[in-house]
Amino acid sequence: MFSHIMLGSNDIARSKQFYDAVLGVMGCAPAEPNAKGRLTYTHGGGRLVITKPLNGEPATAGNGSTIGFAVASPEEADAWHKAGVANGGEAIENPPGVRHSPTGDLYLAYLRDPDGNKLCALYRMPSE
Repeated sequence: MFSHIMLGSNDIARSKQFYDAVLGVMGCAPAEPNAKGRLTYTHGGGRLVITKPLNGEPATAGNGSTIGFAVASPEEADAWHKAGVANGGEAIENPPGVRHSPTGDLYLAYLRDPDGNKLCALYRMPSE
């Protein structure tokens, strides 16, 4: 359904440190700014682009928006969360752990990136 997700940043170097760390946990290669100063991360068929807003206004986080990243295990979600906090992110919501839903149990970890964007690492627990 999605070709890419683009997020605004007020500090590309700070975002690079954060996203290189959290996406690196998932096996994604670090990004280098392109000619427009954008960071592009490609992994598992998905693409995440971090950029300064084209209109020159400050980047702001979307109220009610969450970007979810699929991870391979609860341990990977924990490592993702730990890397995010260690690299300028903020732990939010409940601590990482299992949440029960009508569609099955999920292991979730939530962060805000350095620009305030809400992120989630999600692992779908095997059904028994």
